[in-house]
Amino acid sequence: MENNRRVAIVTGGAKGIGRAIVAAFAGRGVVSVIADIDLDAAEAAAREVRRSGGEAIAVRADVACVDDIVRLVGETVARYGRIDILVNNAGILSNTPYDRIAETEWDHVLDINLKGALFASREALKPMLAQGWGRIVFISSLAGRSGGVSVGPAYVASKAALVGLARHLAKKVARSGVTVNTVAPGTTETDIIKGFTDDEMVAINDAIPVGRLGKPEEIAETVAFLASDSAAFITGAVIDVNGGMYMG
Repeated sequence: MENNRRVAIVTGGAKGIGRAIVAAFAGRGVVSVIADIDLDAAEAAAREVRRSGGEAIAVRADVACVDDIVRLVGETVARYGRIDILVNNAGILSNTPYDRIAETEWDHVLDINLKGALFASREALKPMLAQGWGRIVFISSLAGRSGGVSVGPAYVASKAALVGLARHLAKKVARSGVTVNTVAPGTTETDIIKGFTDDEMVAINDAIPVGRLGKPEEIAETVAFLASDSAAFITGAVIDVNGGMYMG
């Protein structure tokens, strides 16, 4: 990234794909605000970035709570005077099938995976539009593109909705210097796969044409590109990073 003082908020940035995105940004000189409900893990991730010579801070935020989102963005602007990049990465997995899912679980998954992304984008767009430059990247999923294999309807619906939401926002802000795109990872080597049984993991691996799971760093490099000046003519796009499992 050409400007090495750009500031990024990465929700769910303490672990997994989010942490890999923070590391990719650090390698490009971008300051990361690691927003996570697990403050201890976020602080550990921030310390790791600082040890490597980068800059990052940790902020506790529950993306299901709009007040937390408003505070997160406000604290970022107060500290750095700007927000250049928002990565809507925070999310939870739900495997409960459609005929057994409770209303409370449905609402909880949609609050974190979808509502949080909308309101984080709304708040981040205020400084982005004012400065005439910004990048928003949504982390969707292969499940949102294909209907899922072993995941439940709440997860599939939330991840599919992110694609539509990103395209809606992309059209709204396209002439402002702000781009909005989506990355849809396939099954990736993170803690989230602990929710699958051994048999489900065998089935998933067998279904991936390249014959392996994705690595968080591979997702992170795609996000870093979309967050750069080089991606200025890409908006409203969905980039599938899934080893060929879905070719849309």
